[in-house]
Amino acid sequence: MNAIAPFSAAPSANRLRVLLVAPNFDGTDVGEAYVAFKWAEALAEITDLTVLGFQRPGRSALGDQLPGARVVTWPEPQWAVRKGRLNSMLKPAFPIFARHVRRWMAAAEGRGEHFDIAHQVMPQAPRYATPLRHSSVPYVLGPIGGALDTPDTFRAEAGTAPLFTKLRALDGWRLRHDPTLRASYARAALVLGVAPYVRDVLSAIPLERFETVLELGIDDLAPETLRPVVPGQMKLLHVGRAVRTKGLRDVVRAMAHLQDRPGITLTAAGGGEEVALCQAEAERLGVADRCTFLGKIPREEVEALYASHDVFTFPSFREPAGGVLYEAMRWGLPVITAARGGPDSIIDSRCGLRLPVTDPQTYAADLAQAIRLLDDDAALRQRLGRGARAKVGREGLWPQKARAMVALYQQVLNPAEAMQQAA
Repeated sequence: MNAIAPFSAAPSANRLRVLLVAPNFDGTDVGEAYVAFKWAEALAEITDLTVLGFQRPGRSALGDQLPGARVVTWPEPQWAVRKGRLNSMLKPAFPIFARHVRRWMAAAEGRGEHFDIAHQVMPQAPRYATPLRHSSVPYVLGPIGGALDTPDTFRAEAGTAPLFTKLRALDGWRLRHDPTLRASYARAALVLGVAPYVRDVLSAIPLERFETVLELGIDDLAPETLRPVVPGQMKLLHVGRAVRTKGLRDVVRAMAHLQDRPGITLTAAGGGEEVALCQAEAERLGVADRCTFLGKIPREEVEALYASHDVFTFPSFREPAGGVLYEAMRWGLPVITAARGGPDSIIDSRCGLRLPVTDPQTYAADLAQAIRLLDDDAALRQRLGRGARAKVGREGLWPQKARAMVALYQQVLNPAEAMQQAA
């Protein structure tokens, strides 16, 4: 049985009536569910918000978590919850959720309920046909991300992926041929992508409008941190799930190019199968004494690492978004990353260095060269750190992101007025 907050027929003055759709949103969870919750929480402050989602068994009631919004939930199927990783990757219960949404919207329309705009904020992957396409309410999809492939030169080291992750290879075919998926995007008043590459992913579909919006945000800036500059003593940090695509192995190999600077060290935080492989690689290359692998650690310890290190090295070569970059930037860390995917959109010349993704050998050498540059040029390192903190403060705080999103809603609803203001 679904939980429905009371419906008020009269919206608050000057506030849009927004319907936000996400199968999972939960402030006590992680990943997409947490991000969807943060969008709902921020939008509830400045809109008349109704949120539709699944209530996961054993989790805090979503209505209690979002007292500023009207919350409608349906129980998430137990069989989906039990699947864990499969559930988070493929969302097998999404068709059930979509049916709930479609029926609820039809009933709402039947009783005279009106929304100015609807927004399906999750799932992030581009493979889910939205139930909003059946409604007359103008709707927004996204921010959409994913569908990046592994560069050919890195595939030999990528290992064997689980069978269900290989189904991602069907995304491109479906975007070209699946009529329900194509209609979902073609009928959207606005499609949001986490980075410009998403426009290319959706290029087979004629879109009404496309904008780039990173799905992630931050609650606040970390305190300004004074980092003493000692030439040759730079502390590098990598944070992320330890899989090949996150680039940790490439940073380890870069360390082997820096044997003449034994004071440069690497700390890695994050669990996964890549940790053991990187430890073995560090031993093979003779840099194990300068590399520390912490595995999975509590969040407060990760925050302490951001405060105590000098440079954030995150050369992930198949990163759809890159929220971990925001985490590092809020601490004023300069970033070394890949000129590909989400990081290529987040990082610019004011806050970090972006490297072309070539082949493993060249990539490691380029990483080492970028590290040398920041070790040699203390002024550049400090300037990029200040730029990183300023950039995320300018664009990443949740209230700012919500206001920018509402401005996009207004542009969708009043395109002539938006064009006049732009002129």
